[in-house]
Amino acid sequence: MRRASGILLPIFSLPSPHGIGCFSREAYEFVDFLKRSGQTYWQILPLGPTGYGDSPYQSFSTFAGNPYDIDLEDLIHRGWLRREEVQMCEFGRDAQNVSYGTLYETRFALLRSAYVRSEIAKDPEFQKFVKEQSDWLCDYSLFMAVKDHLGGIGWIAWPRDIRCREQNAIDFYRETLHADIEYHQFMQYLFYVQWGQLKAYSNEKGIRIIGDIPIYVAFDSADVWAHPELFQLTEENEAQAVAGCPPDGFSATGQLWGNPLYRWSYHQKTGYEWWIRRVEHCCQWVDLLRIDHFRGFDEYYSIPAGEDTAVNGHWEKGPGMELFDAIRNRLGDKEIIAEDLGYLTDSVRRLVRDSGYPGMKVLEFAFDARDSSSAVDYLPHNYTNNCVVYTGTHDNETLAGWLDSILPGERKMVQSYLGRENASKEVL
Repeated sequence: MRRASGILLPIFSLPSPHGIGCFSREAYEFVDFLKRSGQTYWQILPLGPTGYGDSPYQSFSTFAGNPYDIDLEDLIHRGWLRREEVQMCEFGRDAQNVSYGTLYETRFALLRSAYVRSEIAKDPEFQKFVKEQSDWLCDYSLFMAVKDHLGGIGWIAWPRDIRCREQNAIDFYRETLHADIEYHQFMQYLFYVQWGQLKAYSNEKGIRIIGDIPIYVAFDSADVWAHPELFQLTEENEAQAVAGCPPDGFSATGQLWGNPLYRWSYHQKTGYEWWIRRVEHCCQWVDLLRIDHFRGFDEYYSIPAGEDTAVNGHWEKGPGMELFDAIRNRLGDKEIIAEDLGYLTDSVRRLVRDSGYPGMKVLEFAFDARDSSSAVDYLPHNYTNNCVVYTGTHDNETLAGWLDSILPGERKMVQSYLGRENASKEVL
């Protein structure tokens, strides 16, 4: 990576009259703003369809795109939606916050109307898309159609035949829910077309997109349902152990994420084929890729399924450089950023160094009185050359919010470091 600057802004944080940021005119205007501001990078969060808790890190698929990102104005222009029916919809009354519950009730109804009017099955470009993406799209569209049909419940609670993917059940639901399956394929097609246009516009303006890939996938996802062999599951396909972080100075009971853990021994036998496809897929969407929770590839924290906290977890060995060597051997040198935050050991630092990927530095961490021993690593005069520097990440406050919330002693640390002991927050 050459030395340059950029801004982290999730798609959903863009302004929009339709309740959530999307691939609309406002997204193109933001690209123009980045260009005028002399920026080079636009970092976004994962683009997958949001699942439990409306989090982009708990997605129904690691390969699919989020239907909320679809620009409704484009569908009006195509004649698939009427402006008055869009204007009559309730998208949420607070312009500062996304009302996911409201969007769930209104957005998908509009997209269904657009699907019916589109007669998309006759479109050769749609047919080509479905064929080219069939390796994941068939499973994902069936998964979502069955989920909708069964009232949105998690796949682990589905009838046994479809939960365990018995062929007769697969055939039955593919025939019975044909229109619903095609509807989900339609939304993915729109996502791919619109995102492809926005990314092309960004690149034409000299703006490169930094994407984000979570290390784990959600349990309630097409990925786990379709490929249970990739994960640490029981014979009944229930989780044996789940992901999280151990107790530390920020949380006395640790963090219980709940994602299923990988069965790395199986991945190794396949030459890490699923991971290679996953990274290749993401790199088709973005110019650079940030891999979340990089330390988990060295050692990952395993918590017995059913625990209420992360206290009783333990560390297990991850795939290490073997995984990244396999990715590089198949895909070549991809531009990747390692999210090397959190509790780091010598072996984690060695993995980051051996990978050659730049790590991350977060300015806000440098002035945290709760963890002064590691804070020194985040002071600018200690930065190494091969790193990406953030004021704060999506897990932190904005810089203004952070200055409002830190302790008086921490603010004095900031003022002293900047040589502005008597400066106000506004001056800082």
